[in-house]
Amino acid sequence: MALASRFRRVFTGRSNFCSQFASLRLNSTLTFPKLFISGLSRETTDDQFKEAFNPFGQIVEAKIIRDRATGRSKGFGFVTYTSMEEAEKAREEMNATFLHGWAIFVDPAKPR
Repeated sequence: MALASRFRRVFTGRSNFCSQFASLRLNSTLTFPKLFISGLSRETTDDQFKEAFNPFGQIVEAKIIRDRATGRSKGFGFVTYTSMEEAEKAREEMNATFLHGWAIFVDPAKPR
């Protein structure tokens, strides 16, 4: 029964666990339309990543950061939109949701 409940949460999107932390992570403000996405599955491809964030606006760049030696995903990436409004919409909608079975968190990217 508990296993079925867990699968239902994974496939329906949000869980109580993720929504508890979503409000805490939304306190940071966007200063430019670039988002930092953490908690990505190691199997998520760049195309799947871009496709997941595409409904919220025009994407300039969507990139998963990879290890130089192995080429495997490090579990985080960046998405850059053309406007602040699109980035904010994506942040609100995608924060603390599931992407390919993993809970992802969306935060404003910090300048280098």
